[in-house]
Amino acid sequence: MRNGWHGVRAALGEPNYRIFTIGNVFSLVGTWVQRVALAWLVWELTGSGAWLGAVAFADLFPMVLVTPLAGAMADRSDRLRVTRISQALLMVHAGLLTGLSALGSLSPWLILVLALIGGVITAFNQPFRMALLPGLVGRENLVSAVAVNSIVFNTARFIGPAIAGLVIAKGSLTLAFVINFGTFAVFSWTLARIRLASIDQIPSTSRGLMTSVVEGWRFAVGHVGLGAMLLMLTVVSLCVRPILELMPGYAALFGSDATGFALMTSTTGLGSLVGAIWLSRQADPRALATMALFIGLVMGVALLVAALAHQVWLGLLALFALGFGMVVSGIANQTVIQLAVPDHLRGRLLALHSMIFRGAPALGALAIGTLSDLTGLREPLSVGAAVTFAFSGIVYARGKVILKSLDP
Repeated sequence: MRNGWHGVRAALGEPNYRIFTIGNVFSLVGTWVQRVALAWLVWELTGSGAWLGAVAFADLFPMVLVTPLAGAMADRSDRLRVTRISQALLMVHAGLLTGLSALGSLSPWLILVLALIGGVITAFNQPFRMALLPGLVGRENLVSAVAVNSIVFNTARFIGPAIAGLVIAKGSLTLAFVINFGTFAVFSWTLARIRLASIDQIPSTSRGLMTSVVEGWRFAVGHVGLGAMLLMLTVVSLCVRPILELMPGYAALFGSDATGFALMTSTTGLGSLVGAIWLSRQADPRALATMALFIGLVMGVALLVAALAHQVWLGLLALFALGFGMVVSGIANQTVIQLAVPDHLRGRLLALHSMIFRGAPALGALAIGTLSDLTGLREPLSVGAAVTFAFSGIVYARGKVILKSLDP
């Protein structure tokens, strides 16, 4: 296992992974351009935190229903082929959104339906795409490859909103959707160029999909360390992550326009990018597990500062810290899972990770967004901060027992 930038260079030196990463860069930038533009459009049409939460719920919650079955299928199917098909479907979805926007036909309810369709496709795609990774790089480069993926994701999270801010300021939301459609086309082209020496799949089994799903969940629940990490990820995803989906409403607390909203989203992305680069130099699984378990203490404090801040600079500082903490939590969790589980369970455990990572923010955004229409956004964010800090304190108290269970 290589450390730091040597590992990053080694991972990118593998042709299949390098091709995948190039396409992934384009695709994720486009995704964030569209996500920010769509959130701003919903806010302009409704001015409602509940609507923001509902659209986020429609986009993210299908992970809870679809991903477990997709994860079981990823452990018995051609992961590359299914990834190619689902990415092509996402490109068609982006084209449909572009056409409807150009015609001026996007209403809140239609956006909700389109978000649900895109969420279902993404929920099916995610386990295959994540489980594909060990087939693109050698095991010795796996930690570095996960780190590179996160650097790519969070670079896009920084660049995408900045592009969206410029596009929104010019008054052309349709252009944002065109950009996303084009980047999906690039990624589909790069996926078609990947050639694996052997198909990364497990021999077929006579067990049913639900039996396979339960087997993966039982492994996670029965493992003290992985169970604790996934619980910590659940709390962070429920209480902290929803601020991303509710960012237009948060920006409105400071009287910010579309440019200010894009600045806040980009600041969060910058914090995530810094966290990803910093974490890419860490290859010790125990250290990664420690970060995943205890970073919630930092995020609890940062979210409370964000909730109570009345100065823009303080809100931006808190958002930077939240972006840093969220990416450390996400990368560390995913990396430890990739290293700790046997390959025949990999798709199912990564599906469980994805289900929490996207499904829990859907529930959190819906709840916090709905409450914000009644009480304002600061109060529910403050409650989320308190819950995150309290739960992280409990995990911290049991840290030695949990970390011992993760030792090889």
